[in-house]
Amino acid sequence: MSSWRNLLLRIGDKSPEYGTSSDVKDHIETCFGVLRRELEHSENEILTIGLMNLENEDFVRKVVESTQTNLQDGLDTGNCNRIRTLMRFLTVLMCSKVLQPSSLVVVFETLLSSAATIVDEEKGNPSWQACADFYITCILSCLPWGGAELVEQVPEEIERVMVGVEAYLSIRRHAFDTGLSFFEDDDETENELGEKDFLEDLWSRVQDLSNNGWKLESVPRHHLLFEAQLVAGKSHEFGPISCPLQLHSPSTLSGINSGKQKHEAELKYPQRIRRLNIFPASKTEDLQPIDRFVVEEYLLDVLFFFNGSRKECASFMVGLPVPFRYEYLMAETIFSQLLMLPQPPFKPIYYTLVIIDLCKALPGAFPAVVAGAVRALFEKIADLDMECQTRLILWFSHHLSNFQFIWPWEEWAYVLDLPKWAPQRVFVQEVLEREVRLSYWEKVKQSIENAPGLEELLPPKGGPNFKFSVDGDKERTEQHALSADLCNMVKGRAAAREIISWIEESVLPLHGLEVTLKVVVQTLLDIGSKSFTHLITVLERYGQVIAKICNDQDKQVMLIAEVGYYWKNNAQMAAIAIDRMMGYRLVSNLAIVRWVFSPENIEQFHTSDHPWEVLRNAVSKTYNRISDLRKEMSSLKKVIVSAEEAAAKAKDELDSAESKLTLVDGEPVLGENPARLNRLKLHAEKAKEEELSVRESLEAKEALLARALDENKALFLSLYKNFSNVLMERLPDHSRAGTLRELKSIHADSMAVDLEESSAMEVDNENGRQKSQSNGGRTSNAYNIGEKEQWCLSTLGYVKAFSRQYASEIWLHMEILESEVLTENTHPLFRKAVYCGLRRPNNQV
Repeated sequence: MSSWRNLLLRIGDKSPEYGTSSDVKDHIETCFGVLRRELEHSENEILTIGLMNLENEDFVRKVVESTQTNLQDGLDTGNCNRIRTLMRFLTVLMCSKVLQPSSLVVVFETLLSSAATIVDEEKGNPSWQACADFYITCILSCLPWGGAELVEQVPEEIERVMVGVEAYLSIRRHAFDTGLSFFEDDDETENELGEKDFLEDLWSRVQDLSNNGWKLESVPRHHLLFEAQLVAGKSHEFGPISCPLQLHSPSTLSGINSGKQKHEAELKYPQRIRRLNIFPASKTEDLQPIDRFVVEEYLLDVLFFFNGSRKECASFMVGLPVPFRYEYLMAETIFSQLLMLPQPPFKPIYYTLVIIDLCKALPGAFPAVVAGAVRALFEKIADLDMECQTRLILWFSHHLSNFQFIWPWEEWAYVLDLPKWAPQRVFVQEVLEREVRLSYWEKVKQSIENAPGLEELLPPKGGPNFKFSVDGDKERTEQHALSADLCNMVKGRAAAREIISWIEESVLPLHGLEVTLKVVVQTLLDIGSKSFTHLITVLERYGQVIAKICNDQDKQVMLIAEVGYYWKNNAQMAAIAIDRMMGYRLVSNLAIVRWVFSPENIEQFHTSDHPWEVLRNAVSKTYNRISDLRKEMSSLKKVIVSAEEAAAKAKDELDSAESKLTLVDGEPVLGENPARLNRLKLHAEKAKEEELSVRESLEAKEALLARALDENKALFLSLYKNFSNVLMERLPDHSRAGTLRELKSIHADSMAVDLEESSAMEVDNENGRQKSQSNGGRTSNAYNIGEKEQWCLSTLGYVKAFSRQYASEIWLHMEILESEVLTENTHPLFRKAVYCGLRRPNNQV
């Protein structure tokens, strides 16, 4: 990193770059001096400041012009981060007297006008309201940094913008977080409570800031230190910008097409944060409403700009330029990003590492805050979205593995008193299972020695469950002998075709398919059980043997069942083996769906993540194949353009050479030197061949994509049919359970519950443990949702999670899903779960 960049990043910090000085003004002057010296060598990289404008107006003018070009490019491509960052940069330039305030207002009004047009029913396309909301958010998010200067310098113009924003808010539709809420109940209560959406909330915070005279302490105003100098500089004009037009949607647009456009808009212009209120208000200091937004912006910017540099990210997060403590707000912001739906902005591992580094950077404060967040989320785990539960389990187990698995498990020992389907018990069970994957069984058992009863929730200790093991005094059958013969053949490096011949001649005719499949699969799995590498080697060498036996979907389901039996004591290896088999096309995704929805797995839907992990892997692998093919096709199309240009250029050169007259033995002959002509002909032919080769590759990829899309369509159709069938068998009649709240209350209503006892917060005098909890209506140490109702709640939660995660692909097949699955006979709760995941109103049929 160049010296000026180091200095710029560390303005206001105690760092060796600035020696012993801690004065912000000194830091800025030092940084400016280095900038000035390096100007000639790094003109294209410098983010200028107002002081540069005093000495080199031309350079600053180029910066403003470059900013205009980049902002226009960001608007054209829908690059939200670029637009948002450049808008704030323009605001700061205005504060430093580099940009005329009226020019910034023009930018605001351009975005405001486009937003109003988009949500207009007649002139625009309300399906793209996400884009319009984003434009307004950009305007409002600039005001904490420049609102005071705008009001002081162009009061009438900024007032006009504020009136325009208010008018926009009056014509837009309230944005519901349906399908993206962290907690299941929020989807049902949001309409009733009439809560503000993110934009409405930001507007109220900005209004509060305005009423407070635009005074806030969370935004440093360093330009005031140089105001006497900055006023001498020239304020530049900002060139015009334009917002891309969204295709107008005709009034006859179907609900499905409207939903597709809305989904596309929300993917392109996502809401940057969805607040996860973990802690009570008393945990944060008495801040202005706008301060929370500003600190969130700081934190999200640091996460964005330092993605990939976790230690620097943590370093800057703990040193924000605010005069108040913000550990609790920082934890809420990070967890809101980690659990954000439909997916976090960055890979979950990034947030895991940042949290670890923050705990190390603030050892006296942040670990306790993180522990408090975990406890608060654990209390609400019954209502937490299923996808969020999975992420929280994966994060927490990984986090503990970095701190010697230390946790006060005795606080949660009471989950042993809960039924096996209670979400808190399942959460502890899954965290311990994931910890074993990251360490080993004895180590995890040692970590829970303060709550030894929790050993009951540890996964089974043991390795493979080989049916034909020769250890001990087990009776040896003919199948044991067959397994030993196959093992010897593999150890003797017999070819796959030899083993296939042996099976077809000596095993299958005498013992039948079921025994043959069992012996072959169990034996090959046992040979590959030592490590992942051994498994891959066996599948690569003898996958043909398995494919020969399991050549249809029924046999593939039997194959998966054998894998599940062999690795019944190790869910991780079972999932990996099935995933690898799908990768080698030994099992299809449809076979995996059938196995997941087999009776023995259905009974685990609410008590174990294992079947869901296998299903997630299968759907993800199918989706990734399509994504990879689309990327490869996009690259090939670019190569075709280059190949066409190269072929055309070669042909032009050849035609030009052939058209020339050359004297040979004193006679005029058409064409250049024969040797050169031959070279040009060969070059033209080669260029044409390369073009044809790339086109053939593209056609092959298109055929593969068409096949993959058909597979995807069949996968989702099978998945939702299975979901519908199992739910229809178990869900109560919709007259009794039309909402999740009603479903939860069915079991509680059938029990004689003492209302006075259920509302009291009693403490167990023997162990000091709180007996009354809020999760799922639990009273004392009980969980008042029945097993059948919890099964339905968990399964509906996964329906919503799959619908949300793969919405882009599901929308492509919505017509057939509605005609074959989401019919009028479908249970309302199932339809609602699907529509909720797709962010589609439930009444939009």
